[in-house]
Amino acid sequence: MRVTLSDTALRHITLFEDITGVDAVDCLVDDERVVFLVAAGEMSDAIGPDGATVEQVEGRLGKRVSLVENADTPELFVANALAPAVVHNVTISENSSTVAYAEVDRADTGIAIGQDGETIETARRLAERHLGIDDIELA
Repeated sequence: MRVTLSDTALRHITLFEDITGVDAVDCLVDDERVVFLVAAGEMSDAIGPDGATVEQVEGRLGKRVSLVENADTPELFVANALAPAVVHNVTISENSSTVAYAEVDRADTGIAIGQDGETIETARRLAERHLGIDDIELA
């Protein structure tokens, strides 16, 4: 799917890539944080030793930064978007709409949802933008 980025998102991606040396595939910006979709396999480089690199990005942007690792399959993409929750399985159902059902460890349900639904809403936005998935439901 083709993703359209705002000027602000493009500026944030440029800054992120300059600081981390890691490619960002997408960027979601809201009032309190910025979420970067990081190229698969580059998450540890984006975080940096003891989180120093991502903290540098946060300092420059003046906002919290969250990272999601891109993936080759829709199932892994959804699991990555819900991290650090433990996701055991993701099933994609395509009927009148496309829904991803994520089996999350019972103890991690709150983590998958996030404070005020922040984590699952981010996962839903990214999954819709990149995979055409209409919803993510926790099972």
